[in-house]
Amino acid sequence: MGFQEIIERVELEISRLRFLRPDSLYAPISYMLSIGGKRIRPALTLVACNIYSDSIEHAIAPALSIEIFHNFTLMHDDLIDNSDKRRKKPTVHKVWNEKTAILSGDAMLITAYRLMAESPSPHLKELLDLFTVTALEICGGQQYDMDFETRTDVTDEEYIEMIRLKTAVLLACGLKTGAIVGGASEEEAMHLYELGVYMGLAYQLQDDLLDIYGDPNKFGKNVGGDILSNKKTFLLIHALKTASPKQNKEILSWLEKEQFNPSEKIRAFMSLYDSLGVKEATMAKIDEYYQKVWEHLNQLQVSPRRLAVLKEVTEFLLQRQV
Repeated sequence: MGFQEIIERVELEISRLRFLRPDSLYAPISYMLSIGGKRIRPALTLVACNIYSDSIEHAIAPALSIEIFHNFTLMHDDLIDNSDKRRKKPTVHKVWNEKTAILSGDAMLITAYRLMAESPSPHLKELLDLFTVTALEICGGQQYDMDFETRTDVTDEEYIEMIRLKTAVLLACGLKTGAIVGGASEEEAMHLYELGVYMGLAYQLQDDLLDIYGDPNKFGKNVGGDILSNKKTFLLIHALKTASPKQNKEILSWLEKEQFNPSEKIRAFMSLYDSLGVKEATMAKIDEYYQKVWEHLNQLQVSPRRLAVLKEVTEFLLQRQV
């Protein structure tokens, strides 16, 4: 199957999901799933399965599980961050209320486990164990991200570990899940897992970079959002690490300001980032992880025909324009 066919299958299966009553509990779940998203995680699950099996049917339920879990984390993230918008639509806690967002999120998590439990029985324990470890790791990544909000001494290594947990491991989980269902060997499944980790790291660093240097019309977001919210991205951490005392003082001064002109703050940080070579350093790190992705992809012992779609997805994810 081609990648577009797989995406269309994911969308079809999501549209077929039916939730129980009361409506006030499940309507927010349907709303969250209806407002879009790239569907990359479930698609990767089906792509990985299709590498080793001509049928992806047994991977549908676990793929949906991973997508629902992902949206559960977004629903609760929006609540934690008090975000007004998600994919240009009002967030669940704004459409309904905070209590509903908490409870509906809990129901999403349980639904995700119910779907994962529909995995083929020979692999059920292995898949549930992988999913559970991944879910706990993502919670850890979110906590690190929250802890970083009050720190100005976050290291590159700490940040990379945070995004590994918060973002990368779910991509890796999707790929390994699909591989297991498809009948891959343990070694092959682990190569796909590691590929997913490095793909996730590169993807998140690209997001950091695109927030500053991306074209808003292509990226779909306004430039400088991370700067305005003082988000500890790889760019800010690298700038703090390499800045002169004078530059460091300027950065910290901006971080401490509660009242400021948004455009002025963005311009100031972009000027600092340009002078410190932050863009180049981030791109070098992305390239390092990009090479790791291909190293693991080239270790897979399957025909080039079987890998064509995975290579297509990899190029799509890792070659976004900056």
